[in-house]
Amino acid sequence: MPTYDYVCETNGKVVEVRHRMSELLSTWGELCEQSGMQPGDTPADAPVHKLATGGQVVKSSSLGEGAPPCASGGCCGGGMCGID
Repeated sequence: MPTYDYVCETNGKVVEVRHRMSELLSTWGELCEQSGMQPGDTPADAPVHKLATGGQVVKSSSLGEGAPPCASGGCCGGGMCGID
């Protein structure tokens, strides 16, 4: 099964999980359940978004303190993915 990185809008955490290509997680509660994490203080209904990593390309551990890959320009010049 491929791995995917999700970012939570509420707490800014990036979490890597494995699931089928046909699945899509949309809340922090779903993400925590899939990854085996405790939700902590973040509401279970907080929205999460899958990062466009292509699956198994970018690992959350390489992103530092949970920042999305382009927040600091890490994946492309000036953080403007797809725009030169």
